[in-house]
Amino acid sequence: MINKTEIYKRLFRDYSKKYIDKIILSIFFSVLVAGSTSSIAWLLDPAIKKLFIEKDQSLLIFIPLMIILAFATKGLSLYFAKATMIGVGESVKKKLQYDMVNNLIDTDTQIIDKKHSGKFISNLTYDVTHITNLLSNAILTLFKDSLTLIGLLFVMFFQNWKLALISIVMIPLASISAKTLGKRISKVTTEAQQKSGFLTTYLVELFKNHKLVKIFQKENYEKDRADKYLKQLKEKSQKIQTVFVRMSPIMEVLTGIMIAILIFYSGILMSAGELDINNFFSFLAAMMLAYQPVRSLSTLNMVLNQGLSAASRILPIIDQENLIKDAKDAKSIYLKNSDIHFKNVNFSYEINEVKTLKSVNLEFEGGKMTSLVGHSGSGKSTILNLIPRFYDAQSGDITIDNQSIYKTKLSSLRSEISLVSQETTLFDDTIKNNIKYANQTASDDEVLEVAKLSFCDEFISKLPNKFETLIGENGVRLSGGEKQRLSIARAMLKKSSIILLDEATSSLDSETEAKIQEALKILTKNKTTIVIAHRLSTILNSNNIYLIDTGEVVDNGKHEILMKKSKLYRSFYEKQIQK
Repeated sequence: MINKTEIYKRLFRDYSKKYIDKIILSIFFSVLVAGSTSSIAWLLDPAIKKLFIEKDQSLLIFIPLMIILAFATKGLSLYFAKATMIGVGESVKKKLQYDMVNNLIDTDTQIIDKKHSGKFISNLTYDVTHITNLLSNAILTLFKDSLTLIGLLFVMFFQNWKLALISIVMIPLASISAKTLGKRISKVTTEAQQKSGFLTTYLVELFKNHKLVKIFQKENYEKDRADKYLKQLKEKSQKIQTVFVRMSPIMEVLTGIMIAILIFYSGILMSAGELDINNFFSFLAAMMLAYQPVRSLSTLNMVLNQGLSAASRILPIIDQENLIKDAKDAKSIYLKNSDIHFKNVNFSYEINEVKTLKSVNLEFEGGKMTSLVGHSGSGKSTILNLIPRFYDAQSGDITIDNQSIYKTKLSSLRSEISLVSQETTLFDDTIKNNIKYANQTASDDEVLEVAKLSFCDEFISKLPNKFETLIGENGVRLSGGEKQRLSIARAMLKKSSIILLDEATSSLDSETEAKIQEALKILTKNKTTIVIAHRLSTILNSNNIYLIDTGEVVDNGKHEILMKKSKLYRSFYEKQIQK
């Protein structure tokens, strides 16, 4: 857990320091606000004395003009101070969000898999807002209201030091109350962030599964769930606001007591000839104007606690170090045959969990297709995930052309690998941009070529905007087969040496499957291809088949050989392929 001092240092060093010139400019305007506010209170002294007591008409125009000037200076200075810090705050907010998104893009797959995307979105919106308030509003409040309070205290002491000493007792009393409430606000803010995360998570799931909601007629059930999450967040947000407004009655009571005491004592001083009426009203105006900065400074501790609480959740995400990274002596991989070997590979997703892979030894011949078969949960997808290093094995080694993937640069390794999965992932963008995602520098002719080779041009030509057609979130406007062909076109454009196919032809009709199989033949021609498949056509085309069961390689060979010697393979074949 990062301590408060470290958080302050980090936020200043990485986020506020570069805007120090703007912060200083805001402080300059804060000085003008403090000076003009103090002058308003001070001007009441000569106004009352000269105009009302001495009835001096020579200052009748001058003093009102000075009051107008003081208020105008205060208003304009306050505007420029706030506008400057708003700019700083939004710049800091953007930098925080960028750093977080940047880290999440680079972070290990296993870290992303452990936390729902909705929680990250909540961090990115809810928490960042509180940190922005800490770095912009809190800084402005600290300087503006501190300087204003100092200026007003100067006026108060100038008018009567005895009354000033009595009135400043309110400041420590307000601070004690604010400190107590500040501890409470930190706890409630953390709880509110959790509820915000739950709500965002729920909304992401709701939008993703909206068809499921309708087909099972769960609209009322989901409305009740939405009401529950919204109610929980409302209650926590209401608590935060309630804690903040608790300062109002405290400050009102303290101010009332102070004014009562001051009026009583002022009466005594006037009777003794130690205080004039003009001094009293100037002092009283200064004290009343001091109410706002004292109140703001008293709640500052709560704003700081909110920001610190949020920063304690955001900074660890930004600082998260990847476990999967280049070794110090990592070199670019050089491929000739693209032979892949697994050597005594052991893997589990969590340290204390049962091993997903147990001393696995595999050989994938370069330029050939190898299939992995086995029941669900046997470890097939895990094998595929280890090759591009989405995850790292706990022990053993994986080599490509006798080069350990753990001693090669991640960028060079992944540049040689393409993945086509049954869960096709597309962006809410045009068809052309989705294909070009594999190679942003590809020409339109290259995009057209892979579209033809993958049979995408058949459906693209029927679309109103052809390659410029927007396909919706994750390709919602396309059929499963069309999305799959797009993912194959994307893989073709990458022109990588190794192709990973994760059940790429499952759940498709026979006509669509035939086209995709033809596209896959083009994609995998002379490429090292590892395929997880339940389809007979894919398995029969394989040069070698590995039978995986509960994380172990139990047999391998061609289809005909396995049918003769493996009872488990025959059972798998009969249940999964012939059904």
